[in-house]
Amino acid sequence: MSKKTKAFIYQLICFAVLFIAVRFLVATYTNLTGYWIPLTAFVVGTILAPRFQAINTRDGEKLFMKWIFLKGIKEIK
Repeated sequence: MSKKTKAFIYQLICFAVLFIAVRFLVATYTNLTGYWIPLTAFVVGTILAPRFQAINTRDGEKLFMKWIFLKGIKEIK
């Protein structure tokens, strides 16, 4: 599996977990109804999910992650 595919899958999984968790919390603890619940979960999940990216370097293709809760960019092995 290529690093670009791994980056896509990691990003999708992280977003999905956050989306489902936030959707449940918003539906349970707020008075939002209808399309506002998934819309709010989408926006929060998009902002909070880490970003994964595969970059070609001199040493080959590497996978990096950037997240608002961590300083800088981290290399994923």
